[in-house]
Amino acid sequence: MRKGRMIIIGALIAGTLATAPACGAAGAQTTAGPRGDIPADLHDQLKDVRRATRAYKDVEAAEAAGYVPAGPCAEDPKYGGMGFHYENLALIEDGELDPLRPEVLVYQPAKNGKLRLGAVEYFQVDGDQDLATDDDRPWLFDVPFDGPMLGHSPTMPIHYDLHVWLYRHNPAGIFAMWNPRVSCAAPMAEADAAFPD
Repeated sequence: MRKGRMIIIGALIAGTLATAPACGAAGAQTTAGPRGDIPADLHDQLKDVRRATRAYKDVEAAEAAGYVPAGPCAEDPKYGGMGFHYENLALIEDGELDPLRPEVLVYQPAKNGKLRLGAVEYFQVDGDQDLATDDDRPWLFDVPFDGPMLGHSPTMPIHYDLHVWLYRHNPAGIFAMWNPRVSCAAPMAEADAAFPD
């Protein structure tokens, strides 16, 4: 049973990764601008998230903490990419949003053949499974989640998610879903920290 649920949740996240731009490209793309315009109180909150997730820069540490691969590298020809998503099924299933415990970690391929942590992602299933209502839209960091959005497989529910690009600069904004600097075909070489410590 647990393995079956992992496959279903994996399909959920993998579907989110391959979303069409209509599922959120316009929403969070403009939520926040590039480096330098993060309010001081938010800056402190995001520093706490970085401290809590810094160990997961090593994908093996993430796997040891319960994160597992959830599909292929995600990218969109118009908006850019996300990368490889690693999900934590226990954190998804508990339905709680804890800024220091993101449900998903997002990695990009590096030139050395390893994966480099670029973003964290928060994920929550829509309570009433109705695209026409959003009274349960989650917020973190004073930012609304993208969604509700359709599932992208028969087993994927309507859901909300929020990307936070803490480890890779995103010109579209720190909370944008897609990053125009991410490509699955062209591994990253530069060190472009998104968020100063």
